[in-house]
Amino acid sequence: MSDLLEIKHLTKRFGENSVLEDINITVRKGEVVVILGPSGCGKSTLLRCINALEDTQGGEMLIDGEPIVKGGKNMRKVGMVFQSYDLFPHLNVLANITLAPVKVMKRDKEQVQEEARELLKRVGLSDKEKSLPRELSGGQKQRVAIVRALIMQPELLLFDEVTAALDPEMVREVLEVVLDLAKQGKTMMIVTHEMQFARAIADRIIMIDGGRIVEENTPERFFTDPETDRARQFLNTFTYENVHKKEQ
Repeated sequence: MSDLLEIKHLTKRFGENSVLEDINITVRKGEVVVILGPSGCGKSTLLRCINALEDTQGGEMLIDGEPIVKGGKNMRKVGMVFQSYDLFPHLNVLANITLAPVKVMKRDKEQVQEEARELLKRVGLSDKEKSLPRELSGGQKQRVAIVRALIMQPELLLFDEVTAALDPEMVREVLEVVLDLAKQGKTMMIVTHEMQFARAIADRIIMIDGGRIVEENTPERFFTDPETDRARQFLNTFTYENVHKKEQ
């Protein structure tokens, strides 16, 4: 597999506060990289930097060997799905999905609609194309958001805590869509707190703490025999929380 994304010595600051410090990551085509770490460690900020939603103060990011620049044409190679679905409330599902490829990419409307219907079928929402966002469940809205990202035909998909705003029973339907994308060979970077999901889907785990990478490992090694004390402490916290929930 060839490299798709290269991040070299990335630095991000908010004022005097350093959020990301000397981040170095390479993502190969077809690879799924899961970013783990405690809340506030810089995970979501990293994805926003890759998608040029945040300015950076040092280092460089390349996609297919070309620098990622805000407003650059190669930004179309990057798609992102957020915690909040950000669907236009006045547009139905089909219109939400087809707006950008028709208006921004100037693609044929009928062709885009046909592709949108095929993607909706793949995520189990064929019967919802005329529904407004308010008529959908949280899980359905998130699946629409995933389709909206996919229809732009990105080479790299970024997922930022896509299940964080969902009720527990809706989490599974969204995670199954993401797992299906992995089976199709999509290149993805995923920020999540769902540990079982991370272990099942990742080719590689990267843990960030305090804005720095503290461990990079295979999922098997990371979850069974982490190399760092910080990773062991992090995993023990989740183990405790899971046991505690079962006892309640």
